[in-house]
Amino acid sequence: MSEAEDRDESGWDIDPEDEQGAAVVAAVGRNLRVWREAAGLRVAEFASRMGYGEDLIRKVEAGTRIPRSEYLDKVDEVLSAGGRVAAMKNDVEQARYPKRVRDLAKLEARAVEIGAYSIHTVHGLLQTAEYAQALFETRWPAYTPEAVERGVAARIARQEIFGRSPAPALTFVQEEVALRRRIGSADVMRGQLEHLLEVGQLRHVSIQVMPTERGGHAGMAGYAESLRLPDGSGVGRDEDQAGGRPITAPKHLRILELRYGMIRAQALTPRESLAFIEQVLGET
Repeated sequence: MSEAEDRDESGWDIDPEDEQGAAVVAAVGRNLRVWREAAGLRVAEFASRMGYGEDLIRKVEAGTRIPRSEYLDKVDEVLSAGGRVAAMKNDVEQARYPKRVRDLAKLEARAVEIGAYSIHTVHGLLQTAEYAQALFETRWPAYTPEAVERGVAARIARQEIFGRSPAPALTFVQEEVALRRRIGSADVMRGQLEHLLEVGQLRHVSIQVMPTERGGHAGMAGYAESLRLPDGSGVGRDEDQAGGRPITAPKHLRILELRYGMIRAQALTPRESLAFIEQVLGET
């Protein structure tokens, strides 16, 4: 197999339900075709200079394939575009993530406060890339390698929230089982637990553990998550109230907040929780 054929997969398929993302990728593809034709290059010659297969070139220009950032960098170089192609990387990078993930990331980026109770796994905002990949690889029916890669990238991109200024208040309650259930190798779990200890030291972050020995508690009905926005409005998800659908009605948000407050009250304190995570890490 040639190098060009090896690199034919340098991109991602379009989500058929993502009209906004598809429109962005189609516009990028049209511009790339115009620039290539203006340079007097046929597809075959352009593919040879790029080091990619002709099929990928056609798919990208037709807007049916999302190009990777390194592909756009190479186009910029081959066409001497002076950074005009590379400047589109941010828009294209956003299109690679599923729409529902982009919508969630937009809400998180605006939130001044986020509270989340997670049961079976470590919450997405707290996951390492290795843990997230191992988790996606457990999905059944099995995800394709491309879907796993996209899922991990989208999850890690959301974690930019930790570096925001001003920083939002972030609180998490994790069930003990999520800390002990091995996802991936022992090294992956050790890395994940070490990451929790590191993030838990941030002044605007609180991580609490709900130990299994607590028995019944307010979180038994399922996960819960709430986001408070700058204008005082909120959005939440509560498996008990709405089966995971977004909650925006003030009355229902208040119920969610009361439930989450009780969950926090019944969990270990943040200091006790970090000590508990250190103990689990020592046993891993």
